[in-house]
Amino acid sequence: MREVIFIKQNKEKWLGIEEVLSGKKHKNPDELSSLYINLINDLSFAQTYYPKSKTTVYLNYLATKIYQKIYKTKRVERNRVKYFFLQEVPLICYHYRRYLLTAFLLFVLFTAVGVVSAAYDPDFVRLILGDGYVNMTLENIKDGNPIAVYESGSNWGSAIAIISNNLQVGARLFFFGVFAGIGTIYALMMNCIMLGSFQYFFGEQGELVRSMRGIWVHGAFEISGMIIEAMAGLILGASILFPKTYSRLNSFKIGFKNSFKIFLSTIPFTIVAGILEGYVTRHALDMPLVLNLLIIFGTFGFIVYYYVIYPRIIYKKLKNDIS
Repeated sequence: MREVIFIKQNKEKWLGIEEVLSGKKHKNPDELSSLYINLINDLSFAQTYYPKSKTTVYLNYLATKIYQKIYKTKRVERNRVKYFFLQEVPLICYHYRRYLLTAFLLFVLFTAVGVVSAAYDPDFVRLILGDGYVNMTLENIKDGNPIAVYESGSNWGSAIAIISNNLQVGARLFFFGVFAGIGTIYALMMNCIMLGSFQYFFGEQGELVRSMRGIWVHGAFEISGMIIEAMAGLILGASILFPKTYSRLNSFKIGFKNSFKIFLSTIPFTIVAGILEGYVTRHALDMPLVLNLLIIFGTFGFIVYYYVIYPRIIYKKLKNDIS
């Protein structure tokens, strides 16, 4: 379809949406949601066939404005926490799903850099992890327990210290996004290179499988949280770099609000990861292998469902409810 015809067919509808946004017309939340879905369809069509057109920019502007209006007028459930985790965060994640993919790809890339660097430079692991940690781990491996480091200290003391450290790491991944996203990418890179070299080190010692049985009991939540936090940081950075039709300040406000909600959603998982590391990881090699696998893959499955699959379900449900 030629762009002129596309505009002619939908012009009246778009002008009507402008009147709603300006306050000249009033719509209830359900009608606003219906307008939003229709507008998203028009925007998707325009992005496909007229990606560089002013029409696409205009529709993106309308879609953003009506999205904000919906969530200012939409009725909130009595249980605010339930609404936050079961509705608000999933819909935000769906809206920003490309940033999650970007964060994941960066994670894979930087972790691979850590593995390759450790493989080609015998001193790289010591440079990243420190001589003290490497020597201690080599002694533990010699004694037959590659994850003995997780058995030191009390359960509760270790859990509190780990949770505190992980929250700091997550906060850096998110808040460093204010440096146009570069800070988040740098923080993610450093953590991933450490992870890659760390796992290569155990593989080189012939202890990869046993180390993973222990480390990933808590690491599944911890590393998944790191990727989600990086996603939030990238959203924050993009709101500064790409304001689109907003002023840079308004774009930043919107980006910060949405990305901060995503960051907040990771805190329960960070706490659970710390509890697992303090209480469960130290017993990982004494547990049946099936239990290790159940915890690890169950955790990954839950994270993928909540941040990838469930947001799509919620979006489709909203779309069907107002169709």
